[in-house]
Formats: sequence, C-alpha cells, structure tokens
Amino acid sequence: MKKLIITMAMAGLASLAWSPAIHAQTPDPKIDWAKKVVALQQGPELDRLVAQITGRSAQELIAKWAPKLEANVPKSSQKKASEDLNAELEKYSDDVSQLIGKQISKTSADVLVPAYAERFTLEELKQIASFFESPAIKKYQSTAPELGSLFVQKLLDASRADVSARASQFDAVALKIIGTTPAAAGAGKPAKK
Repeated sequence: MKKLIITMAMAGLASLAWSPAIHAQTPDPKIDWAKKVVALQQGPELDRLVAQITGRSAQELIAKWAPKLEANVPKSSQKKASEDLNAELEKYSDDVSQLIGKQISKTSADVLVPAYAERFTLEELKQIASFFESPAIKKYQSTAPELGSLFVQKLLDASRADVSARASQFDAVALKIIGTTPAAAGAGKPAKK
C-alpha cells in the first residue's frame, strides 16, 4: 500500500512537471521583435520627448510662482529670490527628467510592445527593426537634434521681426484695455455688506 501511494505521488509529480502551465510556453517571436523595435526606437527622439515633458512641467511652476515672486518679495530681494528659485527649478527639472526616465521601460513594455505586436506582422516587425538598424537611420538619429536646432534657430531668426511687430500691436491694445495707472487698493473688489 505504501509503495502504491509513493508510486502514485511520483506519477502525479511527473505529470505536473510536464504540465504546460508550469513550463514557460514558447515565446511569441512577434513579442520578441516588437521589443527589439521599441528598444531601437529609443534614442535622441525619446530624450527630446522627456525634455519637452520636463520643460512643460517646469513652465507650469514658473507660471505659478513668477507672479507670487513679483507680488510677495520686495524689489530689493527679488534678484536673490529669483536666483534661488532658478537653482531649485534646475534641481526639480533634473529630478523630473530622472523620474520620467525610470518609467520609460515599463511603459514601453506595457503599451508599445503589445501595440506593435498587435498591429504588425512578424515580417513587418523584422523590416522595421532592419530600418532602425541601418547605418543611414543611425546617422539620421545622431544628427537629428543638431539639424532640428539649426532649423529652429533659422525659423526664429526669419520670423523674429514679424513676431516682434505683432507683440507691439498686442502691447498697444493691452495698454488700452489695462491702462498704465495702478489700481487703487481695494479697487475692483465687491463692497462688503
């Protein structure tokens, strides 16, 4: 009887050992190629995206605190306070950039890899990977930031006079709307009842 129980137990363990639920299934080659495509894409464009997200976040803080700096800090102390805020803003930007950078792998694995595997065939994923591995695309990716900066600088230079003229028009209209005289204390507030 004891021998029968041991034999049955061994047979049960053996069947579990061959169970597909316990053994890892053969990996889907589309998932592997989708992972490769996502990894190949993550280059200078991704760095610029992180910088843009970080910049937007910093701009929100600037928009929030610049008026408070002007309103709450005496003129004689504003330069020092501004320098201190700028130093803190730089630390904030570095931290935010690192925080976003830490989420890239996980978000790519959770979102991009399944999306690529769903939308592209195995052959298409292989072609996309070959595209990103080509020397011309690697050269493009390495020079794109420089070329983008060159383009933006030339665009700003070419449009500076027109934008400046339009800003002057805005200033003239804003002056008519707002005026030049500071509002009296309490002006514009509803009377207390």
